[in-house]
Amino acid sequence: MWKIIRVFVSLFVTLEMGLSGLFNGVAPAKVDMPQIPETEYGRYVDPFIGTGGTPWTCGMVSPAATVPFGSVRLGPDTCFLGGAYIVKTNTSGYYYEHGHIRGFSHSRLSGTGAEDYSMFRVTPAVGSSRAGVLAYSHANEQASTGYYAVYLPSVGCLAEMTADVHTGVHRYTFNTSKDARLFIDVTSAAAKSQSRDGKVEYDPETGVIKGSCLLFGQFAGRYDGLPTYFAAVADKPIKAVDISSDPENCSIDINFGNLKDESVELKVGISFVSTENAMLNLKAETDGLDFDGVREKAADTWNDALSVIKVGADDEDKKTVFYTALYHNMIMPTNFTDVNGEYLGFDKQAHVAEGFTYRTDMSLWDTVRSTHPLYTLIAQDVQTDCLKSLVTMAKQGVGVLPRWPQGAGYASSMMGDVANIMITESYLKGIRDFDVEAAYGFMKYTSENPATRSGRDHVKEYNQYGYVPQDLCPGNESASRTIEYAWEDAAIATLAGELGYAEDVERYSEKAMYYKNIFDPETKYFRARNSDGSFEKRFSPYMTSFYDMIMINKYADYYCEGSARQWRWSATHDIDGMIELFGSKDYFISELEDFMEDASLSRAAIDPGHGFWIGNQHDIHTPYLFANAGRPDLTQKWVRWTLENRYSTDINGLDGNDDGGTISCWYVFSSMGFYPLAGTDKYWLGSPNLDSAEINLSNGNVLKVKALNQSDDNIYVSSVKLNGVELEGCYVTHEQLMAGGELVFTMSGTAE
Repeated sequence: MWKIIRVFVSLFVTLEMGLSGLFNGVAPAKVDMPQIPETEYGRYVDPFIGTGGTPWTCGMVSPAATVPFGSVRLGPDTCFLGGAYIVKTNTSGYYYEHGHIRGFSHSRLSGTGAEDYSMFRVTPAVGSSRAGVLAYSHANEQASTGYYAVYLPSVGCLAEMTADVHTGVHRYTFNTSKDARLFIDVTSAAAKSQSRDGKVEYDPETGVIKGSCLLFGQFAGRYDGLPTYFAAVADKPIKAVDISSDPENCSIDINFGNLKDESVELKVGISFVSTENAMLNLKAETDGLDFDGVREKAADTWNDALSVIKVGADDEDKKTVFYTALYHNMIMPTNFTDVNGEYLGFDKQAHVAEGFTYRTDMSLWDTVRSTHPLYTLIAQDVQTDCLKSLVTMAKQGVGVLPRWPQGAGYASSMMGDVANIMITESYLKGIRDFDVEAAYGFMKYTSENPATRSGRDHVKEYNQYGYVPQDLCPGNESASRTIEYAWEDAAIATLAGELGYAEDVERYSEKAMYYKNIFDPETKYFRARNSDGSFEKRFSPYMTSFYDMIMINKYADYYCEGSARQWRWSATHDIDGMIELFGSKDYFISELEDFMEDASLSRAAIDPGHGFWIGNQHDIHTPYLFANAGRPDLTQKWVRWTLENRYSTDINGLDGNDDGGTISCWYVFSSMGFYPLAGTDKYWLGSPNLDSAEINLSNGNVLKVKALNQSDDNIYVSSVKLNGVELEGCYVTHEQLMAGGELVFTMSGTAE
């Protein structure tokens, strides 16, 4: 039935695309669009990659205009015919297969499965009434770094967007003599979310419009809403305004009169502290700049950010995939700090960030595996900000480290205490300018005690039995949680060793091995186990939790977002011990190869299946495990297969939700020949598909990566040398990479 539902939605998407533009009497005729200035590295970014394809396995990214780590992500909110909402087609607010636009809102989450933000939506209109949803054509749409544009034929308007960190800038060019209007929906929200307590006011003396709302998105609604504020100014005189002061449906209709063949620019400053701060942000970022000036500034900012890695490849598509992937890794976490240093804390009070930038919107369960390790190489300032922010959140919140901080609160998405992994890894890599003792205290507390907002559900039972018992904790992903908690306890043990707490090393090293308690020696799978020691009888390694959603008898509710096969390889804190559980390396290799070969037949498939799926986080490391079992050639084979078959320049160019850049980051690392082992200071060695990469490291050193004889046929590594010294084993360390120099892979067409 689940497949039938998915096919039905896919047919609806096809129908939508076929009929879009035929409604409202509008034909999708091609119009002249503005010329986009190109920058050296920004020209390789295609913001439409990952915006379309199968709804539930698309990248969930948006072409919205933004700057690196900005709080404003200004872009279109799209919909089906008549504004219909059918499943979560794209939680970022934009879905390529939609044919209509509601308007243009000022932020969204990037790549996640959650619908949030979408505040203060602006929609152009002409004449005496507001239009409904607006048809558009991709032939009249474009996007680049810091810029988005689309022509809306039903209102005869070219809509353009650009942004700075806290400010969105709109430009609307009308080709009609009817009154030109902009409608600001103060209480707009993502999809089926809502906003409350809307307020708006207009000062005719200054022309300033100010407003606020309490935003209840999918995540913000979990912590009693996110206060959100704006201040807006236009560059054209306002003829009239019409305000709807209903706090649940608050809006302002701004009439500029006849603007035929003219443009109106609207600057909108955003703050989560006050309307005064929103105006401060607007002035600081855009005073003296028109739309083109802000757009040029945004493009230059992106070019500088992307230039941190300079890659060489004869195939231009590889550069497009690479730089778009790098771009996706710089959209979140969000800069939540106003220009005066103020931010809204987890206690819903305004604070001043002293000596750092307070950041939020960290999809940690995902980003801890690849994105944050990338920051430790090329953006240690951002990583340090994130560490300080997490500790601050725990101090100002309920005393636990968030696993998915969004806006000003605990989104409490996913499971576990994954911040442990990020904190320990950062400390091992020498990033220590944060309150590590406080962080360590929070880590220990949630490992031992039930706590509000902690990701360790059933921690009491876990500590008592050495696993999460299925019968005592039904329907709660007991197998996955046991594996994850053990991983996070291993991080505590490692950090305890670094901090000199010998007794804690012993305690948490023991707990790190709890994952073995749910390994079934007969089936060779991690399985749900009951409090009497018996394994749960219902078991099928080929059933995923996605199918379980419609099953009466559950087979995979012991696993988080996947199957027993996909969780079979997840004890990455004890890889050698995990391999031993299989009985032999040969058996481990054969089972892992079978798992890889069972990947879905196509990228972003309707049914990603129960085998290897790069589009979800818990098994994205699996191609690298062959090397630990003595078969680096198979690591090289499957890394290159994934690079070639699971990434592209298409709208479905990502194999699953990008989750804050996590899936994109797999490409960034793997294309250069190495990939992080999360929670450690190690990187697996793989098989680069780029000819070269020059990485400007955070410490000022430069690492040059070269792949000699690299080609589609030469996927195997005959040798890898760092500064002339051949590397032995699976790994290269963070310290070795940060020293800079040359990392040289010599490639071959045959396995060594």
